[in-house]
Amino acid sequence: MSYGIKLKVWGRYACFSRPEMKVERVSYDVITPSAARGILESVYWKPSITWVIDRIHVLRPIRFDNIRRNELSAKLPLTAIRKAIKDAYSPVEIFIEDARQQRAAMVLRDVAYVIEAHFEIKQGNEDNSSAKHKDMFERRARKGQCFHQPYLGCREFPAHFELIEGDIPRSELEDEKDLGWMLHDIDFANNMEAKFFRAIMRDGIIEVPLFNGEEVRG
Repeated sequence: MSYGIKLKVWGRYACFSRPEMKVERVSYDVITPSAARGILESVYWKPSITWVIDRIHVLRPIRFDNIRRNELSAKLPLTAIRKAIKDAYSPVEIFIEDARQQRAAMVLRDVAYVIEAHFEIKQGNEDNSSAKHKDMFERRARKGQCFHQPYLGCREFPAHFELIEGDIPRSELEDEKDLGWMLHDIDFANNMEAKFFRAIMRDGIIEVPLFNGEEVRG
C-alpha cells in the first residue's frame, strides 16, 4: 500500500543542471523528479521506504537569470583521504585560492512547485507501517523540520517548504509545452545509469512516469 503527500517548495533561485552541458551550468526549465525526491528525503528519510514522484506542479512562470559562481576546479584525492584515515594527522584540505574557478550559470529565478508523491515500502522490511511513515512525514513538514536544509538543485539555493493539506494552488501557466527530454533519476542498481523521460507540461502540471515505465529511456 502507498500513501500520497503534497509538498510546496519555493525559493529565490534554482539550478537543475542539464547533464549534456559539460562546462557551464544550464538549468532545466523546471525541477527534475530526482531533485524533488531529494527534497522529500531531506524532510523524511528511512531505509525501509522509497519515494516515488507522481506529479510536479509548476506554480510560477519560468524565468532565467545569468550569474557567475565560484567553483572548485579540483577535488580531494582518494589517496590523501586514505592516508589521513590511516595516520590520523595528515591534512585533508584544498586551498580555495589555488583551485578557484569562475563559471557562468543560467539559473531559474523565483520558482515555486508542488510535489505530489507517494512512498512504497521496500520488500522484506519489518518497519512496514505506512500510516506511521505518513504521519511522521506530515508532522515534520508542518513543523518545518528536516535532516538537512533542502535545496533547489545546488546547495547555495535553499528551498523553503510547507505541507499542502487542502487544494493545490492553481498554476499561473496555461496551455501545453514540450520541455524535451528530462532527467528522471539515476539507476543506482544498474551501474549508475541516467534515465530520461519526455516532459510535457499541461497547464503547469507534469505527469511523471514510473521509473521502470516504457516512457523512460536510458
